[in-house]
This record gives sequence, structure tokens and C-alpha cells, in this order.
Amino acid sequence: QVQFLESGGGVVQAGDSLRLSCAASALTFSSYTMAWFRQAPGNERQFVAAVTASGSTSYADSVKGRFTISRDNTKNTLYLQMNSLKTLDTAVYYCAANPFVGTIRTSPTDYNYWGKGTQVTVSS
Repeated sequence: QVQFLESGGGVVQAGDSLRLSCAASALTFSSYTMAWFRQAPGNERQFVAAVTASGSTSYADSVKGRFTISRDNTKNTLYLQMNSLKTLDTAVYYCAANPFVGTIRTSPTDYNYWGKGTQVTVSS
């Protein structure tokens, strides 16, 4: 059974940094496009960033220049380095995987596997 264990969330102040991790098991991790999504209360789940099996990346406009997605296939782990955090970044962050190759997909419906999420709260 595919499982993701997200960690690294917490409560920080605006301008601070956090690093999220997502450890995968029972998945051919290196073959999947991996992504981070987030969902704030009352809002739909939205795309944050993704990295393909070959290492190509894509970011939502709202996080470009502040967030960096990366993966370590030797550890089956996905990361999200978040710098210059804003109050609007407050959400539950989820990692997700899909097996498609080619153009990075940004719709949650395109992703097969999901973690349970980690809370990020940014205070002003």
C-alpha cells in the first residue's frame, strides 16, 4: 500500500522559512511526478509545485521565487523549501504523486496518491 509521511509543518512568523518533507513507501518513487498541493479552510486544494521524474519543475505563480521543490530518489523523499513565508501561505500542505510523463499536471484530479497533509501556519 502506497503511503506518504509528510513532516516539517509548524507555526512560524511572516518572513520565516520552513522545509517540508514527504517520505514515500511502496511506490516506485523515481518514476513518478511528485507534487505539493495546499488547501486553506474554505478553499479548494491548489497546486503549489511539482517535479518530474527527470527533474523538471513547475511552480504556482504565487510561490515562484520563494519556494523550491526537490526530490531525493535514493531516499524516496520529496521536499519543499519555503522561504519568505506570507500569511497567505497558511494551509494544510499535501504531497501527491502521478505516473504521467510529459507536461506537468496541476489539477488535483490528475494525482493518484496523496499524503495526509501537514499544517503550515504563518502569523503576521
